[in-house]
Amino acid sequence: MNTTNTIKERMLNKENFQQIKTNRKMKNVIITSFILALVLASCADKSQAPAPPPPPVLPVAAISSENTTTDNEYPASIQGTVDVEIRPQVSGNLDRVLVDEGAYVSKGQSLFKINERPYREQLNNALASLHAYEAALINAQLEVDKLTPLVQNKVVSDYQLKTAKASQKIAAANIEQAKAMVASARINLGYTNVTAPVSGYIGRLPKKQGSLVSASDVEPLTTLSDVHEVFAYFSLGETDFINFKSQYAGNSLGDKIRHLPPVSLILADNNAYPQTGKIDMVDGQFDKTTGAITLRATFPNKNGTLRSGNTGRIRLGIKHDDAILVPQSATIEMQDKIFVFTLGKDNKVNKMPITVIGKSGTNYLIKDGVKSGDQIVLSGVDKLQEGQVIQPEKSTTKVAEITNKK
Repeated sequence: MNTTNTIKERMLNKENFQQIKTNRKMKNVIITSFILALVLASCADKSQAPAPPPPPVLPVAAISSENTTTDNEYPASIQGTVDVEIRPQVSGNLDRVLVDEGAYVSKGQSLFKINERPYREQLNNALASLHAYEAALINAQLEVDKLTPLVQNKVVSDYQLKTAKASQKIAAANIEQAKAMVASARINLGYTNVTAPVSGYIGRLPKKQGSLVSASDVEPLTTLSDVHEVFAYFSLGETDFINFKSQYAGNSLGDKIRHLPPVSLILADNNAYPQTGKIDMVDGQFDKTTGAITLRATFPNKNGTLRSGNTGRIRLGIKHDDAILVPQSATIEMQDKIFVFTLGKDNKVNKMPITVIGKSGTNYLIKDGVKSGDQIVLSGVDKLQEGQVIQPEKSTTKVAEITNKK
């Protein structure tokens, strides 16, 4: 019985072993099939990869040369035609301040009133002295009139008459001196009323009513600016000044100034002042410290828009013959250099550095890097690479005509 059971167990174990072996073979087949399916799917994906995109279509135009004018800007400081400090001519207490800061005043208008009483008393004393000397002259004249007939009749000696005439001259001289003292006292009295020497705008008022003022004060009573016209001062370096002089006709600098076109003033908010100005002065020498020379442009300022102390920029136009212009939109700036993309063989683009010497509106004036006849890409340059192939959209319009339209 035991032997039979043992044989049965062995047969069952053998069957189980065969079943396990069979299951393992089936798993291996399944795994192999799965891997093969993945490989086939991968190959199918590779065979169906999308084609590369076509070259970008970009506008291209030919460069040409033309006559143009570039605008150069130079920092400018603005002053009124007259900027004057108002100072007291006499000492005293400031009785009244008759104007306010920033007010417009007319020539001769009263601005300040200094206590006049001490100066009026000085005038009264001078007048009293004058009257006394006038009386003394009358007495001297009476003495001369009395002695003249007596001397003629030889009643008294000629010496007495000469002495009387000398006293008369002294009295007359004293009158002249007294008149001068009266005039001086009147002037000092007049100085107590401080008036505007020109029409213009009042500045700050550091001295208030009741302050003690003097002609020796470091700080003025105020400043007064006549700004019906303003002067805009700006400087040119030596090279710019040489180029500036070579642009305009005339044998002398004065002749050249008369041929200068109007200039524009760009204010601090980057807007142009509505009226143009005229350059009317060039300094006599260069500043040794800065190596620059100062020029002056005069601008009308009827409405008082500009004030002394304003700043801005003078925009000066300079003519260029046969200049090459490139739109700023066709350039790209990298590491302080400016580049354009020129069209080469097989529609490949070349990244070319250019030398910019000025601006004319929205265009660059080019000195080196490209020449007339070269074709450049007009837009989309920020996404281009050296040697990239493009599909040029060529235009019969030249770059110069495009920039003129802009």
